[in-house]
Amino acid sequence: MSGKNLNIADIRQDYRLSALDEHAVGSEPILFFKKWFAEAEAAQITEINAMTLATADYNGIPHARIVLLKGLDKDDFIFFTNYNSSKGKEINSNPFAALVFFWKELERQVRIEGKIEKIPAAESDAYFNSRPVGSRIGAWASPQSQEITDRNILDLNYTKYENEFSQVEIPRPPHWGGYKVIPNHIEYWQGRSSRMHDRILFTKDDTGDWMRSRLAP
Repeated sequence: MSGKNLNIADIRQDYRLSALDEHAVGSEPILFFKKWFAEAEAAQITEINAMTLATADYNGIPHARIVLLKGLDKDDFIFFTNYNSSKGKEINSNPFAALVFFWKELERQVRIEGKIEKIPAAESDAYFNSRPVGSRIGAWASPQSQEITDRNILDLNYTKYENEFSQVEIPRPPHWGGYKVIPNHIEYWQGRSSRMHDRILFTKDDTGDWMRSRLAP
C-alpha cells in the first residue's frame, strides 16, 4: 500500500461489460432473476446468494445486514434467521423489507421491495433438518443480537446443546425459522459507461400483474 493518503472520492470504476434492454428482460421478472442468478453462478461468483436485507423498526429507523437467499417459492424470496433477533423484532413491528443483490463481477444489481412474512413451520423444519449438525446446534446456542459478556458464553452454550442433542435428533428451535419477501417492486440494474446505467423496474399492480418501466440512472 502506498504512503499516499487515500482519497475515497477518487475511487471509481467505469462499467462496460454489458447492456440491458426491455426485450432481454421480458415480462416475467422472476424468470429473469433466475436467468441472471444462473449467469452469476456460471461466472463462479462466490456467495452469489448473499443479499442485503433492509428492515425498519417501529420508529421507521432503517437497519441493514447481509443474509443468504435460501429459496425462491413462486415469486417469493426466502431466508432463515432467529425470530428473536433484531431483524426479527423489526419485521414483527414493520412487516416490509428490501433486498439488494450486487454481483460486481458482472456489474449487476437487483433491488427487491415488498411485504415480509413467516413461511409455514413445516417448510422451516425441512430446511433446518437439511443443515449441518453444527449449524443446527448453533441455532440453539446463540441468543442472536442479545448482548453477551464474552465469547465464552457462546462456547458454553454450544457445548451444552451439543451434549443435550448427542443421542437424539436435533429439533428446530421455536425461535428459528424462515421468512419470505413477497415482492411488489423488482429493479434490474446493469452498469454502463459514464454512469449511464440501464435500470428496468417491475411494479406489481392491484391485480397482481407486473408492469415494466425504464428508469433514468
